[in-house]
Amino acid sequence: MQTTQTPADTGPRPLEPALAVPAFTGGVRVLFAPEEGDVATLAGPATSLALRPVRDGVRTALERLAEGPLPVEELYEGLRPAERVGFERVLDRARHLVAHAVLTRGGNRELLRLEPVARDAAHAPVPVPADATVRLSRFAFCRSREGALVLESPLVKFRAVLTDPAARTLAAALGEPGTPARLGAHAGLDEAGTADVLGHLVGAGFAELADEDGVFASDGEPVLRQWDFHDLLFHSRIRSGRYDDVFGAVYPHRGAIEPRPAVRPVPEGPAVALHRPTREEIAAHDPSLTTAIETRRSIRGYGDQEMTARQLGEFLYRVARVRAHYTPEPGSDRDEVVSRPYPSGGQGYELELYVTVRRCEGLAPGIYYYDPVGHRLVLRNEEEADRESLFHVASRATGMEARPDVLVTVTARFQRMSWKYRAIAYATTLRHTGVLYQTMYLVATALGLAPCALGNGDADMSARVLGLDYLQESSVGDFLLGSRRPDDSVAGEPGEGWRMLNSPEWSLPENP
Repeated sequence: MQTTQTPADTGPRPLEPALAVPAFTGGVRVLFAPEEGDVATLAGPATSLALRPVRDGVRTALERLAEGPLPVEELYEGLRPAERVGFERVLDRARHLVAHAVLTRGGNRELLRLEPVARDAAHAPVPVPADATVRLSRFAFCRSREGALVLESPLVKFRAVLTDPAARTLAAALGEPGTPARLGAHAGLDEAGTADVLGHLVGAGFAELADEDGVFASDGEPVLRQWDFHDLLFHSRIRSGRYDDVFGAVYPHRGAIEPRPAVRPVPEGPAVALHRPTREEIAAHDPSLTTAIETRRSIRGYGDQEMTARQLGEFLYRVARVRAHYTPEPGSDRDEVVSRPYPSGGQGYELELYVTVRRCEGLAPGIYYYDPVGHRLVLRNEEEADRESLFHVASRATGMEARPDVLVTVTARFQRMSWKYRAIAYATTLRHTGVLYQTMYLVATALGLAPCALGNGDADMSARVLGLDYLQESSVGDFLLGSRRPDDSVAGEPGEGWRMLNSPEWSLPENP
């Protein structure tokens, strides 16, 4: 391996990676207004930036850069010192649209391009020792994006576009730990090319060096060890900060795909009308909101007496019925929306409820769809084996402790959200599921029932049993419901070994 030496140090040193040159991120165009000769606009996929004054050598450098990355001496050729300073100021203003391109040392090939995905992205290459062990971070991943293979990571505020086949091969080889010489040979890169690519990937955080004990940071650092790959990626993509794609309510499919209706078409099947409580009935037996909040808890044991169809009807009515339906006039740009008892972002209300009954006085066992407009249950599946499969998965989520009267499966009609929202659609669905869980808990507590939300379920199996398309509508939550034991306290005391903090004392009403 080629090395450098100094009189004071006769040992080998790693070859320093070459500095990257500026390049525009993918999709950025440089536009000049003919009527305003000193204005240039950098138009990106999500943001644009107008620059002024842009003239003479600065304009020339922008035009060159718009054609693709160049060695620095070619980019600045013919520019006076003041023009070079002016151009560097332009690049600094537009740094969120300017990438770092790693060229071969001859300047004739671009190996990779580091595109910022956050406005505060900063990066410097690091030398990789010849005897180092290098590996891709366990949080890094490859995917196809806009016709190119890219490396991304929730730990890195850049996207590495692998523009050259050698860089793509090297990225694949980094899946297995290796030395620079072995990795470079695998990718067909010489010493300098290997040093350049590895130096930038390690400097950015896509790849990492093993420590003297052979441990990589993403495996050994205590905070990182407690993050699963998919959780950290999800966290990085559903909030602004380190993600540069279009975000939020941008209606990405308007005009190309018809939106899903605000109210799901009711499936065919025998229907059972449910009890509709009046406001006066509810007020007559309901505890206060504070009482319901303070006594709410998860209960996984059930009484001998069955819960009733009347209780189930009131529970569903107060939790998930459609209270109002707005249909826009033809040609309007407003959304079709509904109103239900719990809040939903953009009034999307993509969640649906399926009720699996084991025992419920006044209601035959079966798997039902809850019609939130007609307030009725529509029978979907009478197979006992399918019911037991759903209940077994639900019970397993409680450590085989619970054997409930009723299982409520919460599904989501995903395209109801993704037609309107980009990047946050699924995250918002999970937020809605949590909101619905709390509504279920409070209503069940008010009714004196035994509630328990589950943290896991089998979306594939429930889609099969419910007759759903996994990609269009499948489960995102499960909720157990049953009768309460007569001796089951409603006071919400968690039991022996707990130290109660800031807990108000009051006498609670008996279960209604």
